[in-house]
Amino acid sequence: MGRSLIAIDRLQSQLLLGNALTTPHEVVSHLGAMQAQDILGSLWAIVARMRGGDESDVERAVAERKIVRCWPMRGTLHFVAAEDVRWMLSLHAPRVLKRSRTRLERDFDLDAATLRKCRTIIERALRGGHALTRSEIYAALEREKIATRDSRGLHILFAIAHEQHICFGPKRGKQPTFVLLDEWIPEPSKKTREESLAELARRYFRGHGPATAADLMWWSGLTMKEVNEAIALAGQTDGRWQMADGTTNRHLPSAIRHLSFRSAPSRAKKAPVRLLPPFDEFTVGYKDRSAIIDPRFARYVNNGGGLLNAVVVINGRVEGTWKRTLGKTNVDITIAPFRKFSASEVSAIEREAKRYGKFVRREALVSIP
Repeated sequence: MGRSLIAIDRLQSQLLLGNALTTPHEVVSHLGAMQAQDILGSLWAIVARMRGGDESDVERAVAERKIVRCWPMRGTLHFVAAEDVRWMLSLHAPRVLKRSRTRLERDFDLDAATLRKCRTIIERALRGGHALTRSEIYAALEREKIATRDSRGLHILFAIAHEQHICFGPKRGKQPTFVLLDEWIPEPSKKTREESLAELARRYFRGHGPATAADLMWWSGLTMKEVNEAIALAGQTDGRWQMADGTTNRHLPSAIRHLSFRSAPSRAKKAPVRLLPPFDEFTVGYKDRSAIIDPRFARYVNNGGGLLNAVVVINGRVEGTWKRTLGKTNVDITIAPFRKFSASEVSAIEREAKRYGKFVRREALVSIP
């Protein structure tokens, strides 16, 4: 299958080719999880896949407990649907926490006893439906002689969240808050390990395919053995795999490269221009990005340090990067193209920029040096 067709089909599965979904919950649930350490970027990542809406719709979905920002896999912040929080954390968090134990003890003096004390203090402060900012939780810890400076507080919150005790709650002004997970999502959705693996594979390939087993391993943090098990379980339970060439197969051959789950290839000739945020699933969701990024320009998208820049996507391919500067009434969008754009492409970029301006409730002004 050609790279261009893979790119277009990924746009379709990622809801970037045009879709009828109207709520943040529908979008997040379809993709399974959406990376969210860049908070404004993650809000746009959701709205960019909706039919209408702005950042207030996403914030409302958080406040109404429809979607949750937490660390469900890879030790990285994501948005997930509320009903998926528990089984995702149960599948991934123990592995992340086990891998972090040595560093927590060595670099931050956070052994098991200290973390138990931190957990007791934090739970006492949040119990009863309280939502506290990071600085307020730090103050509660400091009152009990628990130091939080030099990133120690961040690692305390990271560990307690991976123990499935806290998650992010609604914003207070511009500040995110933390809440008790048991109070925020009081009815856990229970799945066996096998059910969780199968569901993870279904969600990933439905929301990201065509992709490979190696891509799922990268995205999820599972081992390749677990990935192969997840793919087999998903195929056995209730569905057929869609191959990159459009054929279906319940039992996958070992040589299979790209696959989706119940998603017919789009074969669209043209795709809309998209301005996607840093860490968008269209770029971060794959180990091999050669189908969407010319290797000559890959360093402009990912220049090391774990940062994935905001990108301009034209017909399924990353053709530049972009940055935005927020003013009181305007948002200035500066494009760094990888090639010369045609007049029609410039017009399409301006239309997409206008959509982004509506998202941040400002007039968008585009500059293409």
